Amino acid sequence: MNILIKSATIIDSKSEFHNTTQDILIENGVITKISSSIKNPKNYKEVKRDNLHISQGWFDSSVSFGEPGYEERETIKNGLKTAAYSGYTAVAVNANTNPVIDSNSDITFLNSKASNNAVSLFPIGALTVGSKGEDLAELFDMNTAGAVAFYDYKKPISNPNLMKIALQYASNFDGLVCSFPQENKISGNGVMNENITSTKLGLKGIPALAEELQVARDLFLLEYTGGKLHIPTISTATSVTLIKEAKKKKLDVTCSVAIHNLYFTDDVLTDFNTNFKVLPPLRTQTDIEALIEGVKDGTIDMVTTDHNPIDIEDKKIEFDHASYGTIGLESALGALQNLFTIKKTIEVLTKGKTRFGIESSSIAVGNRADISLFDPDSKYTFSKADIVSRSKNAIFENETLKGKAYGIIANNKAVLNS
Repeated sequence: MNILIKSATIIDSKSEFHNTTQDILIENGVITKISSSIKNPKNYKEVKRDNLHISQGWFDSSVSFGEPGYEERETIKNGLKTAAYSGYTAVAVNANTNPVIDSNSDITFLNSKASNNAVSLFPIGALTVGSKGEDLAELFDMNTAGAVAFYDYKKPISNPNLMKIALQYASNFDGLVCSFPQENKISGNGVMNENITSTKLGLKGIPALAEELQVARDLFLLEYTGGKLHIPTISTATSVTLIKEAKKKKLDVTCSVAIHNLYFTDDVLTDFNTNFKVLPPLRTQTDIEALIEGVKDGTIDMVTTDHNPIDIEDKKIEFDHASYGTIGLESALGALQNLFTIKKTIEVLTKGKTRFGIESSSIAVGNRADISLFDPDSKYTFSKADIVSRSKNAIFENETLKGKAYGIIANNKAVLNS
């Protein structure tokens, strides 16, 4: 693949061309020249866009597709296409399929389905067999096949001894253990944040305490066992404080936050729109402010779309019975640009790679091209026309967003919006 990118502003703090506008020549998937003006005698395809910016390729640490088993929600092929159009060159894919991804052969299947694609798929294996929380899955075998972490998606490990053993065992091969932050005995049958809004609506609440108890428990276990722990999608102010204190103790812990938990409060649920039914639930403005500050000061290591396509039959029903989840890849840049500077936005979109053992490639001559292309300033109302996913359960529908992705250049391929 040979391409000439024209007049692109480079946002990459690791590059000597950071914050400058350059032409970038890519030949056979490798950056061969960066200059203020590059001629095109070989008539390579030229990429020109309004207000074009580029950065290192973005990474999402928590994406769900559906295949195998739930192809009506999303397929791997269309899911990777969605990621590419949304500006992501790499995604870590959860194990919440049918059957659950919990063996060497399952990881091999995902890698095979995603091969020869512009977007790199990194499988997350289930932590326990069938994600049932009873017996550890084949962690070492999955690691050998290419699993980058182990996580029972949205299912907390209720048995603390099992979590202790998982951390100890995975540390033998530097495996990353993920633990969903919810104590089910506290959350009960709750479907939204326990707060004045849940009382007004007559919906059962999930207290912040349910998350915070689990976070505290897992941090105590980590301190006891050692190992590597990642806590995905925290949502409360106290969780931020707990993780900040753990990092001061030099515990090997990271965490993420879903973009929608930085954006919406539980007040948006007054019309019972099930697109806002997510887990962890939308919390309060106090929580949002603490989460945003946690992103800014580095306590929260990465943001995720927590992209989870759900078919209409499981969303267009009574709120109590609707499935949790929202798609988010397509709206990620636009939402983040409403919250952070362009520099911080790109930092949090690329920062998670290191934790998941994924190589970064800065924008420099001689490096392979792993590039996201975007306009950080475009303002628009997000609508169904912007959705590439098979499922349309978009929490950001009808929101005014700032910033649109143009696509990616990665793995010696280009996927660009027309």
